[in-house]
Amino acid sequence: MLRTFRNIFKVEDLRRKILFTLLIILLYRVGSAIPSPGVNTQALQKLIQEGGGILGFLNFFSGGALSHLAIFGLGIMPYITAAIIMEMLVAVIPKLKEWQEEGESGRRKITQVTRYLTLGLALMQSIGLVWQFSRWQNIGGESIRIIEFTWMKGIVVILTLTAGMALLMWFGELITERGVGNGMSILIFISIIARVPVEFKNLITNTELRYGNMAYGIIISAVMSLAVILAVIYLDQGERRIPVQYAKQIRGRRMTMGGTTYLPLKINTSGVIPIIFASSVIYFPTMLAQFIPALTGVATRLSQGWLYFVVYTLLIIFFAYFYTYIVFDPFTQAEHLKKYGAFVPGIRPGTPTAVYFGKVINRITLPGSISLAAIALLPAVMFYFFGTREIPFGGAAIMIIVGVALETMKQIEAQLQMRHYEGFLR
Repeated sequence: MLRTFRNIFKVEDLRRKILFTLLIILLYRVGSAIPSPGVNTQALQKLIQEGGGILGFLNFFSGGALSHLAIFGLGIMPYITAAIIMEMLVAVIPKLKEWQEEGESGRRKITQVTRYLTLGLALMQSIGLVWQFSRWQNIGGESIRIIEFTWMKGIVVILTLTAGMALLMWFGELITERGVGNGMSILIFISIIARVPVEFKNLITNTELRYGNMAYGIIISAVMSLAVILAVIYLDQGERRIPVQYAKQIRGRRMTMGGTTYLPLKINTSGVIPIIFASSVIYFPTMLAQFIPALTGVATRLSQGWLYFVVYTLLIIFFAYFYTYIVFDPFTQAEHLKKYGAFVPGIRPGTPTAVYFGKVINRITLPGSISLAAIALLPAVMFYFFGTREIPFGGAAIMIIVGVALETMKQIEAQLQMRHYEGFLR
């Protein structure tokens, strides 16, 4: 492991990318610590601690930035929600589908629309938060305003949060282009990691109160967390290998020999995307409830209890299938194989191969998506039925941490192997 880290810093290009990524992460954490002007941060922190719910959820995924309404207090949820909407629109609007098939120029157009949509959602959420926090809140038995509202203060906070979201989106794109890993995934990874000390402190306090023995509670939590991490790694690495045969080809006077390889289909092709998308959809009614009080009851029911479990599970399964078919289109893959003279043994090229791919994807995605939902819901289910929470943070957070870490390690691994160095994964 130490040799691998030494190898990383021997490669100038890789070293530069990692240092650039660390610089952006540092700027992100600094921005997450700078509060918006005119905010009673102590009252806001008490409100989040007492209320939990959706504010606690948003605060967790913003790395604690929401607890003092920092510049990056919105986190990346507006971007994720915009990405979900765009993915769905691309699937149903022919013009957007054409853009997607145009290659790099089309993807740039879709990215630009996603940016505008993100800023629109960020503006809506900022207005909702300012409106909510400028009302009198019952905090610790006292009636307190988190923001002493004037039009000027409200506009300043709204513009600060919206501009912070724009800057955060730019940070993510910079990491993707010039750094290591997927930018937005890295930022949400850092947001969760930033909450680890606080979550472990709360865990130690709760387990000591429950078991009367802090060490006993910590051991149980460590064992359960390790079990979830191992399950996540197993799910991430599991794949179905479809054999592929290349036919002999004659080009001019040369004959190309055929060969046998395989096409890997992962059990969890979509990674942590379904969990992030499902969380955003669950959160969306709460965002609307900030403007439409009549939706408060619906938002509350969707954020807890058996209805939350059912809806969240179905959303994860839906997004797992949806995203898998976006990443791996059976008909496109079948056409590629046919174009290069490859075929699956026992299956005719073209449409029959595409149908076969579809059947395989359906068979492996169902257990994969159910396992994904089980891991994501495990802590919430334990708390609902047994009143205990022995995992320091949710299964979704563990999925994101492990998934992003593995993907980033694979990217670094590929860079090292290109230069004939040993990597992390042997």
